[in-house]
Amino acid sequence: MKSVLLPCGEAVPALGMGTWCMGETLGRRAQELATLRRGLDLGCTLVDTAEMYGEGLAEALVGEAIQGRRDEAFLVTKVYPHNASFAGAQAACERSLRRLKTDRIDLYLLHWRGNVPLAETLRAFQALQQAGKIRHYGVSNLDISDMEELWSLPGGHGVQTNQLLYNLTRRGIEWDLLPWLHERHIPVMAYSPIEQSRLLRQPGLTGFAQRHGMRPAQAALAWLLARDGVMAIPKTSHPDRLTENIAAADMALSGEQLAELDALFRPPSGPIALEMI
Repeated sequence: MKSVLLPCGEAVPALGMGTWCMGETLGRRAQELATLRRGLDLGCTLVDTAEMYGEGLAEALVGEAIQGRRDEAFLVTKVYPHNASFAGAQAACERSLRRLKTDRIDLYLLHWRGNVPLAETLRAFQALQQAGKIRHYGVSNLDISDMEELWSLPGGHGVQTNQLLYNLTRRGIEWDLLPWLHERHIPVMAYSPIEQSRLLRQPGLTGFAQRHGMRPAQAALAWLLARDGVMAIPKTSHPDRLTENIAAADMALSGEQLAELDALFRPPSGPIALEMI
C-alpha cells in the first residue's frame, strides 16, 4: 500500500475507508462490519468517520469493527463546527472516544468552518493533544483564505491535513489551494473520490476503464493515488467492492493514461469556489 507522509513525519496509507451513512441501518450492520474488518486485513488501515455521520452511529460502528485491533487502525474523526469551541471540542472528543471505544484518536479534524474562531479551535486541539486524547489534528473543507488565516495562528503549523472534495469531476482545488498545501507539505485527504458513485456512470470514465482493463472506480482512485500528497477515502459497504478499490493502489497509471484523463476531465482554467458535499 502506498503511503503519504504527514507533516509530523508519520506515514499513513494513501487509500483509506470512508464511513458516511454507515451504521444507520440495522440490516446492513453485519456487512458493514465485515467490510471494515476486511479492509484492515488488506492493509487499508486509515478509517475516516465523524460525529456528524448518523449522529455518532458511524463512530459506534467503527468502534465495534476495530475491537481487538485498535493498534492496526489509523482513526480519523471530525468535530462539528458548532462543537469546536475550547470546551465544546473537548466534550465532543470525549463522546467520540466513547463511541469509538478507544483512548485516543489518531487525527481529529474540524469538519468545516463555523462561527467559532479558528484560534479557539486550535487551542482546543492543542489541549486535547497535550492530554493524549488525540495524536494529531487537522481541518476539512477549508479554502485557501481560511488556510492562510489558520497558518498565521498559534498552532496553525500543526495541521496535518485538509480533507477536501476532490475527484476527476471536482478539480477546482488544483488552481490555488492544492499548490498552497503542497508548498507547506500538507496532504489532501480526498473525500467522495468517486463522486458518491456518480462517476461510475460517466461515459468518459467507463470508456477509459474498458480500454485499460480496469473498473471505473479503480481508474478514478488510481488517478488520485498517482498524485503526490493525496489520500483517498472511498466509502463502500460491500467487501467485494472494497477489494476492487484496494486493487487500485497497485494500478500505476502511465503518463499517457494521465494525459487521457486530463483530456476527458479538464483541470481548472481559473479560480473556482471551494466545492463541498
